[in-house]
Amino acid sequence: MAEVRAIVMRAAGINCDMETEYALELAGAKAERVHINRVIESKELLDQYQIMVFPGGFSYGDDVAAGKILANQVVHHLSEPVAKFIGDGKLVLGICNGFQVLVKAGVLPGGDSAMRQEQVTITNNDSGKFEDRWVYLSPQTDRCVFIEAGRRIYLPVAHAEGKVVTKDSGVLETLRSEGRIAFKYVDEDGREGDYPVNPNGSVDSIAGLTDATGRVLGLMPHPERFVRRTQHPRWSRMQDGRGGDGMTIFNNAVRYARENV
Repeated sequence: MAEVRAIVMRAAGINCDMETEYALELAGAKAERVHINRVIESKELLDQYQIMVFPGGFSYGDDVAAGKILANQVVHHLSEPVAKFIGDGKLVLGICNGFQVLVKAGVLPGGDSAMRQEQVTITNNDSGKFEDRWVYLSPQTDRCVFIEAGRRIYLPVAHAEGKVVTKDSGVLETLRSEGRIAFKYVDEDGREGDYPVNPNGSVDSIAGLTDATGRVLGLMPHPERFVRRTQHPRWSRMQDGRGGDGMTIFNNAVRYARENV
């Protein structure tokens, strides 16, 4: 059985790297937390891995805007290595702050230059406050290798800047038509709705995006925070026997990397 290696990018202010490393190892990968400065110094490090993850937290204190400074490091120092990583058929995952990084670095939604030039961004929640709650997510595509098509999942969010917005309705239509919307916020019956169903006011209830390859995923909710049944707020009342919904994303990633990369 081929070993799958995953790199979890660290930077000042990132605080979900250990949980992400643990989730990847539960899924069967050999995961390592590596500071982005080490990767900038030795870009060939990326050749050792099949999965790259930008985890959640508050990189560099989100002092300019959420994820912006770390995104600039990617743009100015790692643009070509990250593009090669994706071009080689490998996987990239951005969670919460990591999703913000991928969007602001132009990795998501990806595609042609028109889609890379600030056509999509992530900004302040409509509520004007930090949202810390559990949400339901409905998958919107069967193209993304991280997603179990048709399975609605339940994950926690924890962010103040999670509102996905598009430059205009044309960009939104492109995201829809090209299958770039990975997840939407829904209620327990699978219906879209206003706050708190949609916790941040994202256009079209967007909770996550994928790129044209289906091998890059960014989402605001935290799959690494629900990898054990007992992490569910109502775990003692659950009757279906399912484990942590977040593991579907990590299991699918590791399985795909083992079989295809």
